Amino acid sequence: MIQPLAYIHLSAKIAENVTIDPFTTIYGDVEIGKGTWIGPHVTIMDGARIGENCKIFPGAVISAVPQDLKYKGEPTQVIIGDNCVIRECVTINKGTTHSMMTKIGNNCLIMAYAHFGHDTIMGDNCIVANSVNLGGHVLIDDFAIIGGGVNVQQFTRIGAHSYISGGISINKDIPPFVKAARMPASYHGVNSVGLKRRGFSQDSINHIFDIYRILFVRNSNISKGIDMIEAQIEPSQERDMILQFVTSSNIGLIKGFKSIYDKN
Repeated sequence: MIQPLAYIHLSAKIAENVTIDPFTTIYGDVEIGKGTWIGPHVTIMDGARIGENCKIFPGAVISAVPQDLKYKGEPTQVIIGDNCVIRECVTINKGTTHSMMTKIGNNCLIMAYAHFGHDTIMGDNCIVANSVNLGGHVLIDDFAIIGGGVNVQQFTRIGAHSYISGGISINKDIPPFVKAARMPASYHGVNSVGLKRRGFSQDSINHIFDIYRILFVRNSNISKGIDMIEAQIEPSQERDMILQFVTSSNIGLIKGFKSIYDKN
């Protein structure tokens, strides 16, 4: 159902069973999948591609031009997967020529007032809490959870199944399976609660703990830690995933947390 007080450009492609509430504006180069609900006072601009069964709450602005002085009006996109919930006043800017898109995966929850900068790529089943600010070119892997008020610097990567505590700033890569907290952001153990909820066995979780004890607890040198992991830890999907992430980091990793009382 499309309310008569909504403005929808004649070129927009709206699937069946889409609800569009009053005072929403939808530009021409927009595609919206079936079963999606667009609340009142939403603005969906050129380049938006929105999947099926999404819910977009009042005040959200999707596919506005990037806040990047290098952007010259190129026809880039915002791609949003299926079954996503985008709460009030979320802003998701379209991509630049760097990757031509900003992308949100399937089954994601983005809470109120979050901002996604241009060329941010987020995987499936992620949760981004209120007032999170993501700079441009941020990469977020599947099942990551980002707490409220977190600021993420551009070109940062957040690994799969990680959990970031609220109210902190991130300027280094967060490896998969870990918890990050404090300032500066640092390793605070393995996200064991989240992994259990997703069906990881206790043996797999212990295996991940063993890897990160070497990388963050026993070592301050990442290269030395990688060599020790390869020599001491049996190959597994989780080990390979961690090593691939760590060795491909371009801006460096968060550090292991050291107490201010630790004189060593």
